[in-house]
Amino acid sequence: MSESLVVPTMAEMLAQGKQPEVLFWVGCAGSFDDRAKKITKAFVRILNRTNVSFAVLGTEESCTGDPAKRAGNEFLFQMQAMMNIEVLNAYEAKKIVTACPHCFNTLKNEYPELGGQYDVVHHTEFLKSLMDDGRLTVEGGQFKGKKITFHDPCYLGRANKIYEAPRDLIEKLDVELVEMKRSKANGLCCGAGGAQMFKDAEPGNKEVNVLRTEDALEVKPDIIAAGCPFCNTMLTDGIKHQEKEGQVKVMDIAELIANAQDL
Repeated sequence: MSESLVVPTMAEMLAQGKQPEVLFWVGCAGSFDDRAKKITKAFVRILNRTNVSFAVLGTEESCTGDPAKRAGNEFLFQMQAMMNIEVLNAYEAKKIVTACPHCFNTLKNEYPELGGQYDVVHHTEFLKSLMDDGRLTVEGGQFKGKKITFHDPCYLGRANKIYEAPRDLIEKLDVELVEMKRSKANGLCCGAGGAQMFKDAEPGNKEVNVLRTEDALEVKPDIIAAGCPFCNTMLTDGIKHQEKEGQVKVMDIAELIANAQDL
């Protein structure tokens, strides 16, 4: 499948004298995590299918610095950010799309004061804009009639007030969208934010991701939709903890669309 994926780099584009419509910021999870790579590929398949001119930084992309900043290492964050800004500005990047709300929030809200001014969109917003422009058509396919609940990533929802784009996309799949009791502005964190993903659990009687998975399972969904690779990991672990593997899937919105379209 990956053989047919066309993923140009900014360096290749520059060599041809071209400037892509968007720069796809893959992020650490989307680059290195085996599960998150599937989200990256699904999104690229959609970009290829809709003839969006895009490019990635490839090996020139580094961590945005989000985990360092959240963990309190402002110095490391600024070092990482300055390196990235230098690269982005050298390529005169204007519009950036990313499938990671952590990268999205950092690039959008924390890079400007360090000299990185870009139009940054989350992949669900970008897919919605492609749909609104008629470049992407979405049909239910294999998901028709399925019950799906959407988990709001903290940095997409509460931090940036983006609630409708992912839901609009899900509803276009002819599915039943059911809301958890804690959703949108009242959503509950998956437990990975603030660099918690990379540290051991603190004392307590229940993990946050297990609690959040219980919220999701309460509405008896076939699929838990996510818009963040970290949320995806935490909810998938929660499903395993509840021994619901094989019964309930955790999928990114890009995967839902790519699979519905048989891309």
